[in-house]
Amino acid sequence: MKLVWDLVVVGAGPAGTATALGALAVDPSLSVLLVDRADFPRDKACGDGIAPQVLDLLESVGVSGLLDDRTPVRRLALRRGELAVARDMARPAWVVPRKIFDHRLVEAAQSAGAHLVRHRVKTVEVHADCVQVDDLTGAIVVGADGANSVVRRGRVGPVALAIRGYAPTPVERAGSQEIVFGLGRQPSYAWSFDRGDGLSNVGYGEQLLPSRAHPTRAEILERLEKLLPGASAGGTDWRGHHLPLSSWSWRPRNGRVLLAGDAAGLVNPMTGEGIYYAIASGLLAGQSAAQAIRSGDAGAAYRRSAGKLLGAHLRHTALTAVLCRSGVVLDRGIRAAAREQGVFDDLVEIGLANGRISPRVVRGLLWSGRFAGRL
Repeated sequence: MKLVWDLVVVGAGPAGTATALGALAVDPSLSVLLVDRADFPRDKACGDGIAPQVLDLLESVGVSGLLDDRTPVRRLALRRGELAVARDMARPAWVVPRKIFDHRLVEAAQSAGAHLVRHRVKTVEVHADCVQVDDLTGAIVVGADGANSVVRRGRVGPVALAIRGYAPTPVERAGSQEIVFGLGRQPSYAWSFDRGDGLSNVGYGEQLLPSRAHPTRAEILERLEKLLPGASAGGTDWRGHHLPLSSWSWRPRNGRVLLAGDAAGLVNPMTGEGIYYAIASGLLAGQSAAQAIRSGDAGAAYRRSAGKLLGAHLRHTALTAVLCRSGVVLDRGIRAAAREQGVFDDLVEIGLANGRISPRVVRGLLWSGRFAGRL
């Protein structure tokens, strides 16, 4: 294996493979190396939800038909206490174990020309004309190595803790994704997402607070069972994971080292969704790197493109998360979504892709606040 590469990507999950695909779509002649500490296929703790916008992004770089053999899920149910809404989404989503989804993305990146090696990165040194990753050299390096990124170093902001398992899908939850919000401080919710193969991805997550002790595994499973009775029955493959939540102040730095996905702290602060952000930021990082390898600042190019696609959305999700901390706005949102399909669709777009707080969402929230006592 050669030691000098145009682009070295640390982490071969969705953000890393998207980075490779983005770069090679711009310039197929680039030498691109994917470095991951695990062999593929490998499991990854996640809710496994894949929004249709993720597939749109992948199709923009020539990756199509990735989930044609999987069962789409159109129904989404939201509940908090006695309030509930269940509707069909404007476009179906998928629930695909990361062991399957990530492996297919790795194969797509390799087919596009990327090289994959198993290696645990220990050091990253930035020089004027290159970046040293252990004994490898890249003109540009992208850190896509998750919440505990070696490339990033240091903390990125607020963090949530979640646990995920796989359990038999009960009849009443078949063909749907169900989210039940906690009655305490937000964000906190339990979920049950039908995979379409007899099993569901079930779990619970909440934001960690510096002033409180972190919940134990037993406590998290207890909270899951309280919100979704019976959902964990027969569950296996329980795995916990941290989620670095995004904020409206996210801005890529200048230079030869870029960050994407969880490593960049890109996780929806209200829903915990991160796959869309991983693919979107990875593609933009790869495209920016490819354009800057011969000349220019990759970080500056990445900041411009990421700001254009995600800037307003991140500000809107950050605002939504702040407003929903008391639960009052969250309750109003559920009422408004139950009343109007358009509000429901807009909220799904905010939670799963790059939507914004639309005028009809604002009107729905105001209406729900005015008439809440009559419902």
